Amino acid sequence: MTNPDQRLLYDSVRDYIEQLREEGMDGLPIKDRPVNSATVEAKRETIVASKPLNAEMFGRYPGIENAADLPSLRSFIGECTRCKLHGHRTNLVFGVGNPNADLMFIGEGPGADEDAQGEPFVGRAGQLLTDIIERGMGIKRADVYICNVVKCRPPENRNPEPDEVFACEPFLFRQIEIVKPRVIVGLGTFAVQCVLKVKTPISKLRGNWQEVRGIKMMPTFHPAYLLRSPGEKRFVWSDIQEVMRTLGLPIPGRGKD
Repeated sequence: MTNPDQRLLYDSVRDYIEQLREEGMDGLPIKDRPVNSATVEAKRETIVASKPLNAEMFGRYPGIENAADLPSLRSFIGECTRCKLHGHRTNLVFGVGNPNADLMFIGEGPGADEDAQGEPFVGRAGQLLTDIIERGMGIKRADVYICNVVKCRPPENRNPEPDEVFACEPFLFRQIEIVKPRVIVGLGTFAVQCVLKVKTPISKLRGNWQEVRGIKMMPTFHPAYLLRSPGEKRFVWSDIQEVMRTLGLPIPGRGKD
């Protein structure tokens, strides 16, 4: 029988391997442990019953609640030095798009191209995201809002560390509150887990509606993953079609549902 520390280690390793699978690594067998239906239901309840943004998060940065629009929030953030990521960045990558967008995309963090240009999703993965938005959904990239969990590039594109997320997440959730999108699309394991506050792998979350601060959220694979595993694009297109139905957008070949 495992003790709590062993179980925590097991869960962490299992989640890590699931993330490697998402990132395109094959041949990593993993045997699922028996499913406890009560645990699954409790986790579902945790995801669905997202609580309103609490005072503790905003309380980290007094005055952030007074940032009533995106420019004032960007001004509030300033040349941020609130976590160690600032020492590696070229540009802080705040977000881009329509401040009143019905649709928001949230990724993990800036890469090299984003750090250089100061705009999210401008590299190869960003071009694929733009194609999904413009060619797939039939809307302009400028009509949606795009941002990341953290606003500075992690060294070597590693995952943001817990203290970095802790420092940056109030800005993300304030962006969500200001934009007030009808739908959020979460891109990839890390972004979805951070926003939903869960450890469930993206492979089990994608395609299933979740809720964030009263807003519908569709988790799906990250465009960078699709560049390495193009066969998975069909799953993302299925997820995007669900988003389009919710937003009342016509689906090619089908018209409005």
